[in-house]
Amino acid sequence: MKSWLNLFFVGIAAMGGYLAAVSNLSSGNQNTPQVQSADLGSILAKATLVDLTHTMEEGMPPGPSGDTPPTITPVAPREDGTSGIHRYNFPGQWGTHVDPPVHFVGGLRDLEDIALSEMILPLIVIDVHEKVEADPDYQVSMSDVYAWEEKHGPVPANSFVALRTDWSKRWPSLERMRNRDANDVSHSPGWSREVIDYLVLNQKVTAIGHETLDTDPGKIAGTGNWPLQTYYMGLDKYQIENMTNLDQVPENGAYIVATWAKPQNGSGFPARVFAIIPNNE
Repeated sequence: MKSWLNLFFVGIAAMGGYLAAVSNLSSGNQNTPQVQSADLGSILAKATLVDLTHTMEEGMPPGPSGDTPPTITPVAPREDGTSGIHRYNFPGQWGTHVDPPVHFVGGLRDLEDIALSEMILPLIVIDVHEKVEADPDYQVSMSDVYAWEEKHGPVPANSFVALRTDWSKRWPSLERMRNRDANDVSHSPGWSREVIDYLVLNQKVTAIGHETLDTDPGKIAGTGNWPLQTYYMGLDKYQIENMTNLDQVPENGAYIVATWAKPQNGSGFPARVFAIIPNNE
């Protein structure tokens, strides 16, 4: 990951309005970095922005809604028949959403506790979509991570790692997302304990995300058990579920902005997530 991009987002966090661009091609010394300034607005104007969020609408997978399906209801119609206010009834885990640690492990961080600095991060995409096409139960393995690192170097600390499976192309059909067979066994891809341990414990990443409904593969999550998600949440990390458009983001070099509302003691909420792909020319 280019160091000037890291400084770029430090600049955003500091509201300085400038990009600190570091070049290794300083005059007379190839090993001494040269710092230059660039206008933040011009950098963003040239960047490509990719929405990683599904549109929130009735009829999409309901999340843990119980017997009450999510609804979006107009409550304040204008004279012309349009509505200026809507009432939203949904669980926190609906659509593209954030799961804070407290979602599965009591006493850990809720949505208010997640720092703003954890919402703008380098975005790493591990692409296993071809393996998922061959095996819908596929779980990402260390061989996939090593293949990524062979091309791009070590997975950087304080980054967001997204698992590209192209499962989001099945959205918004709950039937296709769950992908149950004749024996009612769900088949969808997921994370693995070895990869989560490596990313979180070794590489110190900040968060993960995926296109599926669950962290665990469907054959486990479909039974109402989530051991891998419980373990991951217990590491005091948040995640984004039901992401989309990861096929439009490079494996390395982009940044993610993940944000959401700030409900008191929030255990989950629909999120607005997008990628920033800088133009490096």
